[in-house]
Parts: sequence; C-alpha cells; structure tokens
Amino acid sequence: MAIHASKRTGPILGVVGVGAGLASAQLISSFGHGLHNPIVSLGNRVIDHVPASIKEFAIKTFGTSDKSALVISISATLLALSLLIGKLYFSDRKRKASTLIYSLAALAGLASLFDAGANPFSLLPSIVAGVTTVLVLRLLDKKSSPSESGMKEWDRRDLFKSVGIIGGGIFLATSVGKFFQSHASAQLQRLNVILPKPLKFLPAPPTDPALTIPGLSTLITSNKEFYRIDTAISVPNIDVNSWRLKIGGFVANPLEFTYKELSARPVFELDDTIACVSNEVGGTLVGNARWLGVRLDDLIKEAKPSSTADQIMGYSSDGFSAGFPLAALDGRDAMIAIGMNGEPLPLEHGFPARIIVPGLYGYVSATKWLTYIELTRFDKKQGYWVPRGWSARAPIKTQSRIDTPQDGGTLKAGKIAIAGVAWAPTRGITRVEVKVNNNPWRDATLGPELAKTTWRQWWIDWAATSGPSTIAVRATDGTGVTQSNNIAPPAPNGADGWHIIKVTVN
Repeated sequence: MAIHASKRTGPILGVVGVGAGLASAQLISSFGHGLHNPIVSLGNRVIDHVPASIKEFAIKTFGTSDKSALVISISATLLALSLLIGKLYFSDRKRKASTLIYSLAALAGLASLFDAGANPFSLLPSIVAGVTTVLVLRLLDKKSSPSESGMKEWDRRDLFKSVGIIGGGIFLATSVGKFFQSHASAQLQRLNVILPKPLKFLPAPPTDPALTIPGLSTLITSNKEFYRIDTAISVPNIDVNSWRLKIGGFVANPLEFTYKELSARPVFELDDTIACVSNEVGGTLVGNARWLGVRLDDLIKEAKPSSTADQIMGYSSDGFSAGFPLAALDGRDAMIAIGMNGEPLPLEHGFPARIIVPGLYGYVSATKWLTYIELTRFDKKQGYWVPRGWSARAPIKTQSRIDTPQDGGTLKAGKIAIAGVAWAPTRGITRVEVKVNNNPWRDATLGPELAKTTWRQWWIDWAATSGPSTIAVRATDGTGVTQSNNIAPPAPNGADGWHIIKVTVN
C-alpha cells in the first residue's frame, strides 16, 4: 500500500532528517573537548547575549530549571524548522530546504567558535549535523516514486522500514553519545579522588532541628538538594590529570598547580552559606554546606600581587568570569574548594575546584570549574555579569525566609510551627522576629550557629485560629542591623525586604 506525499508526510520526514543530524552531532561531540552539540552552542550564545531582565524572568519563572527551559525552547524552534524543511524538501523545493539546513548548520557552527576552548574542530558537530540531515532526506526521497497524479508516494512497508532503521540509528547514536559523556574522565576520576584531611576537623554538626520540625530546611544542605545557577548549558568535563590552576596577572610570582599539587597543600574546613544574587525574597537559591579547600589568602600572598591590584578575577573552563575585591581576603576564610559535604566537589558544583568567598554573592566570587585566577583592577576588567547591569561589588544582604507553613497553604486550627532560616554570611544572625497579622513582633527561637558565615534556623509556635492570616519575618545580623521592609528586586545587587506569606486556617 502506498503513502502519498501530503501536508503531514513531508514535515514528519523532515523531523526524521533533522533528528538524525542532531543525533550524529551528539555522538561526535562526545569524543573530545571543545566539541559541543549545536543546541548547546546555540544555548551558550543565548546566555551570553540575553539581557539581564530576561535572565531574571527565566530564573524567577523556571528557577534552577532555567537552562533546561532554554534547551527545550531551542529544541522546539528546531522542531518547527524541521517541519518546514520537510515540507519544502518533499514538495520539490529541495534547494530552499537545503539552503535552510546549511544556514542553520552555519549558524550553529559560528556559535560553537565562541565556546570556551573552541578550536577549528569545534565546527565538526554542526557540519556533521547539516550533512547528515541532507543525506537522510535524500535517502528518503529516493524511496519515493511519482504517482499518477504527479505527487510523490512511498511504499508503506518500505517507508516504515527506512524510518525504523533511521530511528534506530538515532537512538543508537544518542545513547552512545550519552554513554561516553556519562562515563567521561571527570565522572570516573571524581569517583577515584580521595580528599586530603584537614589539619583540624570542624566539630560534627549538632542535632538538626529539622528532624523534629517538618518543612524546616536542614542545617546542612545535601549536595543533591543544593541549588545550581551558572551559565553552563552542559557541565564541563575536565580531565583532572591535565587540569591546571594558574595564578597570574599583576603578580611578581606567577603560580601553577596540578590537582595533585593543589590538594597536597594544607586544607581546612569551612561551614558557609552561599546565595545567588537572583534569589527573590523567600526564594530557594541559597544553601549551606561544609566545604573543604585550600586557603586563598595563602595562594595570593605567594603570588606576590602588585600594589596596584585591587581585584581577584576567577575564570572557569567554560568561559565564565567573576571578580571580587582583593580586600575580601581579610581572614574570612576564602578558599579554593575541592570538597563539599565530605565528598569531592560534584561535577555540577565545580569539580575539580571552585572559589568560595564567604559573604559575597556567587556571581562575583563563586567561579566553578576554576582554571585561572588573575590579579587585576576593577578599572581594567569586569566579570561576566557586571557589563550586563549587575553591581561590581556584591556583599550578601541579610535575609530571612519562612519555610513552613507555605505561602497560600490551608492549615488546621491549633498549635502550628512557623519556621525557616536566616542568613548574613560573615556577620551572623543574632535575632529573628515573626509577626502574625497585626499582632506585635515575637522573638523566634534560634537554632545552632555553626559559624558567622552560615544560616541559622529559627522557629516559633503559633496558636492558629480560623480565618486568613498574614505572616512576616525579619532578621537582625551580628552588626545590629535589622532587615528593612523596603522592597528591592534582585537586580542589580540582591533582593531586599521581609518575606511575607498568607495562609488560611480552618
């Protein structure tokens, strides 16, 4: 039985062709550094040039799934274009279809040349994608023959067999590509890393109040639950054996370390809460971890910075950069972290090394997948986000959050725990107050303080009565400053204001 070309058949075969092209690119990109799937390269360029307002909208809307949303958007656009390609190709407008295919491949190839670590071979996945797409469409076209009406038609069995074989190839290429990426050197090497022991271990964390207060954030955020915000569409796969950390710029003594040399230096533990500047009031882009690393102050002193240097700029293997004041090396325990919560840094959190600077938002300090530290000046260079409208200096603001009950929730009347966390890294939290409706502010019970650099849990009992209620929280830091109720958005230097929720009690 024959299948005639129709408004459906051509576009569907276009999707098959483009899918085969992308699968081949996925396979090629898994075999070397500097090779990215065209979707990844296009996504990287979108991130590089997106206005700050759109970035804020994406994070507010999608949270830590912002990059997944971007990939889905690009994939949806390619799907629409593949439908158009199929329609053109199988309605005897092959030249237009081929021009569109090669134009898309050229655009993706150009995008790949701006990826970090790009080289001429970075064009290969995009070229292979374009050529494979055209070859598959030609193959499918050869399987057709003119009908009596002049329209193309396919033998149903022959077409299904061809599409099945191509589909199997797509599945195989994609699976093999993912296999090699998931079993790449960084994944395997991380499993074999044995972290050095600090000269002095921090005391074991006390009993976590979250064990008895449902809904309260844990004292230490697990690696799995820790938020991830960065500019990397795909997590860099770094060979720890060839990885080097270089320190240069305005220094008299440039330094370079292998991973083995860096981890052989004295290391220490640090309990520290880090936060993303994009975190809304009451948001979840904040976490507390026990980090292990090398003291950054010592490394910079050994490099002998020039008296003119006033900025430390960290560079990531994916091209990201973040700069913070040299003056921040004031004994606050800034580090090059190699461990997180008792294990080597997870790949998505910066393996093999990242920078942690207590008290500073991540966009100016927390460079992941670190490869180079440059001593420079603020009037000479700017980090990745500063030219995009964010402040050059970004101390973390004093913030507090209600974890439970949840905003908009419906509760039963009676004794209810109101609980959450508050943070002001380097300053500490000395007081948290809770206000229900028009009642006076009440002091909450504070949880254990691991360090001045970490958040503190807090809680209070509330005798809830029927009706709608509004709950607000505010914190006072170690300098005696209490959170202001003046609302400020995340841009350009962090959100501000009280976290206020509304609940209904039955």
